[in-house]
Amino acid sequence: MSIRSLAAIRHRARSALGRLLPQRVMRDRRGSAAIEFAAVSIPFFALIGAIIETALVFLAGQILDTAVNDAARLIRTGQVQQSKMDAAAFKTEVCKRLYILFDCSGLFIDVRTSSDFTSISTSPPIDKDGKFVKDFSYNAGKATEIVVVKAYYEFHLTLSGLGLDLSDLANGNRLLGAVTAFRNEPFPW
Repeated sequence: MSIRSLAAIRHRARSALGRLLPQRVMRDRRGSAAIEFAAVSIPFFALIGAIIETALVFLAGQILDTAVNDAARLIRTGQVQQSKMDAAAFKTEVCKRLYILFDCSGLFIDVRTSSDFTSISTSPPIDKDGKFVKDFSYNAGKATEIVVVKAYYEFHLTLSGLGLDLSDLANGNRLLGAVTAFRNEPFPW
């Protein structure tokens, strides 16, 4: 194609556009800042939202970890065993230490004894299809036994559809987990 024919095509395109829009509208630049802001603001606010959601996930994980460690101290010192606390009562103890980011009905607690520290599994209970496997038990152990306390919570994510995907479950949620392992103190009861 020659340069002359390209120039003719451009001239025809401009004249066709000129017939559709008056020249006065084509030269008006007053709304260009608003259009540029709209084009830039969408990714900007998506990035701010992603930062906030990531921070909330980390904050919720830290809150869960702290609550589990604090409540597990009741097992370690023998207070749970002495008061004959069951799984529901222990879950309530963990829930007392959680803040506004959690709904205790979605909290799952697993307390088990272990023969040694090397056989403790800390992998999350997620099957190969990305589903949360809820196979939990409750055994606070006796004096000097090794106990593993695990807590899991499905944290709902809002912005996973915008390219930020913190989810590790098939339903789009993030499974938060906290694990602590310790040897019970030699309490006399």
